[in-house]
Amino acid sequence: MGKSEIRTETARGGRILKKASAPARSARRPASVKSEAPYHHGALREALLQAAERVLERDGLAGLTLRAVAREAGVSHAAPTHHFGDLTGLLSELAAVGFRQFNAAMASSSDTATTPLEHALARPKAYVAYAQAHPGMYGIMFRTERLDYSRPSLHEAAEASFAGLANAVGMMRQEQIRGDALTLNQGAAIARAWSMVHGFTMLLLDGRLEDILGRLPEGTTPERLLEAMLMSPVTGKPPGP
Repeated sequence: MGKSEIRTETARGGRILKKASAPARSARRPASVKSEAPYHHGALREALLQAAERVLERDGLAGLTLRAVAREAGVSHAAPTHHFGDLTGLLSELAAVGFRQFNAAMASSSDTATTPLEHALARPKAYVAYAQAHPGMYGIMFRTERLDYSRPSLHEAAEASFAGLANAVGMMRQEQIRGDALTLNQGAAIARAWSMVHGFTMLLLDGRLEDILGRLPEGTTPERLLEAMLMSPVTGKPPGP
């Protein structure tokens, strides 16, 4: 092989080497680029709701945005919009998740109760316990102005929650209560029970019961205070003349 042929082959070899090494360089990605989390088809919606719950409990309602949820889930900013439409849609579906969690907690609350009194107190205690464990979720469940109750999932979950409350009150009154047709007395009993437990829960979450608890015998817990409220007679001693 002559010198000219050797130079030609060397040049060709150089070109081949350059082409072979090019993919290795192009495969490198900037360190700042964050890859999206992989999700199987159908699992992304659930992952977004789980991410939304984490953001809500950590950063509150003010920090819950579509972009924040996308970042938390490690997906593109367009993903929440694709699955929920807008922030109202996301909040509504998240509230539906909260109601389902809440309903499950209520349903299993009396599993360990052994006496009629324990059965009667189990549901209110579970109500407060859920709110303490999930304050963000509990809060969004009752932010009606931020929710779209025309969404089937939220409507069904909220209706199931009300049905559970009506059934519990009916058991205490030893009568069957139809949630779609209440007597005035039945409605008053449901509203009274809900107002008492919900009001207690909101005061507890807001720290507004600390003053009362501080005046009670040492060691009195919020749960014990709730028990005393529930067992107190509805009407007190009438005022004297």
